Amino acid sequence: MCFHPWSDITLPLMQPAEISKVIDRWADLIVELGAEYTWVQIFENKGAMMGCSNPHPHCQVCPSNFLPNEPALAERCQRDFLQKHGEPLLLQYERVVVENEHWLVVVPYWETWPFQMLLLPRRHVLCLPDLTAQERDSLASIMKRLLTEYDKLFEVSFPYSMRWAATGSYLKEDMSHLQLHAHYYPPLLRSATIHKFMVGYEMLANEQRDLTPEQVCFLLNIP
Repeated sequence: MCFHPWSDITLPLMQPAEISKVIDRWADLIVELGAEYTWVQIFENKGAMMGCSNPHPHCQVCPSNFLPNEPALAERCQRDFLQKHGEPLLLQYERVVVENEHWLVVVPYWETWPFQMLLLPRRHVLCLPDLTAQERDSLASIMKRLLTEYDKLFEVSFPYSMRWAATGSYLKEDMSHLQLHAHYYPPLLRSATIHKFMVGYEMLANEQRDLTPEQVCFLLNIP
């Protein structure tokens, strides 16, 4: 799914109204494909560093008739948290990097990639189609702010992989423990040319943080 008719226009360079159209199409696809498939995954790989071979800014949409491993683990953990604490896990957050009336961008507790972010609505929402028109416009605004700040950090079109915790027909069950959110995984570490690699100890033993959440918040410093 291409974002814009111009091949050199990335999301942070688009106008909020143009980004809102992308969000509307995401929501339509979730409704359309979710009627048939268990899981609908929307994701974007931006930049050659993230393996993107097509230079035209775009995302991909992959439906499946099963719940993949990562979403299945996240679903179980969030269900357990709700049973123990009486509130959805992703409604309890600090470490806020940027916010507006309807959305928060935070550094997640499990962050291991440099400048990894979690984007989520302030109110309890399960999926993109449930957002109001105002919330979608607000989402477009905060996406532009975050992605523009990414580009400014090392003065480069910032690579990342993004995925929505998109949903399909399995949401027909009781999923009140879940919260809509998007993950951003940027690979750049200390400059535009230094790439974090998950190798050696991190692949074989334990993931390590190169930056603390506090350092990430300070370096981005989004107004």
